[in-house]
Amino acid sequence: MSQTTRAQPAAHHQVSITVNTKPFEVAKEGISFEAIVALAFGSVQAGENVAFTVTYRRGQGNKPAGSLVEGESVKVKDGMIFNATKTDKS
Repeated sequence: MSQTTRAQPAAHHQVSITVNTKPFEVAKEGISFEAIVALAFGSVQAGENVAFTVTYRRGQGNKPAGSLVEGESVKVKDGMIFNATKTDKS
């Protein structure tokens, strides 16, 4: 008697990135400004007097370094480094 096995759906490819010196595994497809802020600070707590800045380096192809603003995303690659800062505008 043979046993039938189901094919498992392919897992999304993961890559290693660093956010504020901490390593994370994320989906290779890309990551948003909001996701980087959440990884760095635990949640997006934007308010009237709070602003976030996200920069990256070791990125893909023709844009290996840059910055993200709210609502933007970037494709990620293994070893990419992100820095997120939180600033009080008061």
